Amino acid sequence: MTIRVLIADDHPMFRYGLRAGLADLDDIAIVGESADGRTVVSDAIETSAEVVLMDLHMPGLHGVQATRELTAAAPDVAVLVLTMYDDDDSLFAAMRAGARGYLVKGADRDQIVRAIRAVVAGDVVFGRQIAGRALAHFHAAAAPRPFPELTDREVEVLELVARGLSNTEIARRLFVSDKTVRNHVSNIFAKLRVGDRTQAALRAREAGLGGTGEAASEH
Repeated sequence: MTIRVLIADDHPMFRYGLRAGLADLDDIAIVGESADGRTVVSDAIETSAEVVLMDLHMPGLHGVQATRELTAAAPDVAVLVLTMYDDDDSLFAAMRAGARGYLVKGADRDQIVRAIRAVVAGDVVFGRQIAGRALAHFHAAAAPRPFPELTDREVEVLELVARGLSNTEIARRLFVSDKTVRNHVSNIFAKLRVGDRTQAALRAREAGLGGTGEAASEH
C-alpha cells in the first residue's frame, strides 16, 4: 500500500528537499504541494492525500487554523506538523486542532518516514526535541483539575488570565480571535461568580493556576 502525502509549506526549496528525500520510497508517494494555508483543505481532498505534512507559518491561513479546518472537513486525513517552532504554545495548539504528530524541522529523513507511517496507522508521534514536554503535559491533563464547571479551554484561558495576559495576548497565544477570548472570559466570570479579572485571577491562583504574576486590568 502506498501512503499518499501532501506537502504544505510556503518555502519552495523545502518542499523540493522533502520531495527529493522521499522519492525513492516504495510505500510513500508525494501527491501534491500547497504553498498557501487557504488551499490546504481543497488540495488534500483533490489529491486524496492520506497524510499532510503541515508547516505552521503559512501565508493566507495559519497552519493551526488550516489543521483545524482540514480535520473537520476530512477527518481521515492525518496531519503531521513539520515546523521550525518547538515552543509549547505551538505544539499544544496544533494538537488541539487535530494534528496527529509534531516534528521540528531538522528532523532527519528516518524520523519523518517513521512519523508518516505511524500517523497514517492512527498513532500519535512527537519529535525527540518535544516528546518529554508533550508527555508531561498530557500526564498533567489526566490528573484531576480545578474548576470542573469550566471547560478545558476555559481553564486554559483562566490560567493565562492569572498570569496577567490581556485578551489580545491570550488570543495570540491560543490562535483564536479576541472575540472568542472575550466570550470565554465572560463565561468564566459567570461560572465562578466573580466580577472582574482580578477576582478570577485570585481564584485561579488559590487553585494553583497561573503562578505568581500580576493580574491584568483589561476587561
